[in-house]
Amino acid sequence: MFKKSTLGIVLATALSGFAASHAWAQSTVNFWYHFDNPESIKLMDELVASFEGKNPGIKVKAENIPWNNYYDKLFTSIVGGKAPDVAMVKLAQQPQLIEMDALEPIDKRVASWPGKDDLGDNLLNINKGPDGKQYYLPLQYVVVYLYYRADLFANAGLQPPATCEDFLDAAKKLTLPASANNGVELFGFGMRGGKGGYDNWGPFVLSQSELTPGGMTTPKAIAANNWYVDLFRKEKVAPPSAPNDGFNEIISTFKSGRTAMIFHHIGSSKTMVAALGDKVSAVPAPSCNGGRWTSFGDESTALFKASKNKDAAWKWMSFLSEGENNVKFNKATGQMTVTRSGSEKAAFEPRFVKATVDSLPFAKTLPAVPQTADFVNTVWPVNMQRALTGEITPEQMMTTIEKHYTTK
Repeated sequence: MFKKSTLGIVLATALSGFAASHAWAQSTVNFWYHFDNPESIKLMDELVASFEGKNPGIKVKAENIPWNNYYDKLFTSIVGGKAPDVAMVKLAQQPQLIEMDALEPIDKRVASWPGKDDLGDNLLNINKGPDGKQYYLPLQYVVVYLYYRADLFANAGLQPPATCEDFLDAAKKLTLPASANNGVELFGFGMRGGKGGYDNWGPFVLSQSELTPGGMTTPKAIAANNWYVDLFRKEKVAPPSAPNDGFNEIISTFKSGRTAMIFHHIGSSKTMVAALGDKVSAVPAPSCNGGRWTSFGDESTALFKASKNKDAAWKWMSFLSEGENNVKFNKATGQMTVTRSGSEKAAFEPRFVKATVDSLPFAKTLPAVPQTADFVNTVWPVNMQRALTGEITPEQMMTTIEKHYTTK
């Protein structure tokens, strides 16, 4: 009787162990991402193979979703109860995903994750939800910094600007008529007055104001916007085309030697170096009256609450944010690794990596509220252009922005 019972227990234990092992072996993590070229997809396939080799009980089904309908498909999948286990996500979508109750908080997982201490300064804090919980694990990022023509600065005996005052001084000295610059008219600053230019304006204005009730119409905030508009209207250190200039225009004039300073991020550095070599360099955005602000661009991974394989999904998403894995991932995306250990191995010139890393501690995002989309796409560019052309005053521009953010 004893032997029979013992045998039964042994068999039951063995079978249960086999069942558990078999169940784990069948774990599949559905992962959605968006890459736009075959070489990048190949790198993702290599990362999946590396992960599966180290975690034989987990399979990753990585699905590349076209960017144009990425979020439409993601939101539809959530509503239909067919969300992936893990997906690449941006901060701009976090409020809606939280409102849909789609995200699994990962605070406890992050706290016990060995890779946490290797993340760059401020990344976890920037990615926190409005309720203070951690829903996103940083995957890649960029911050806007100041590109400057090192050759032009050297010729003028100037140092790259550290403050607003330095910036204005350099912009004035580097604004030259064609007769004084080998037949090419030069402007100190390639101002982006068109769509997307809010993150060029932010270092000078949002460093001294806030997109909160009352924050845009303080005397300090209005003075900051007056100062910025005057770069074009009074000081004339930006090209006449500035009110309508977008990304392509400011990049083109900078590369051709018609402007000496512009704002953008590390994603432009390779084409800059290809065109200019050592004639281009970068530093963080200047401080203004003691305040500092620069725009943070992001991509993270999120774990979805409906996932049936949360432990396996967490292994995969944390794998992507660790050391060499994250460096390899960002070779595919052309953005910056989120790890300290990987920053020296990033596929960029060291001076641009340094400008990025040095900017991260004061990088910020726009408010995660519904009004922000219209602010970026319509309110800011329309009113910036009107202020630059004199149709409205800089103060009226700030009042309009204030009303936009306080109207629900």
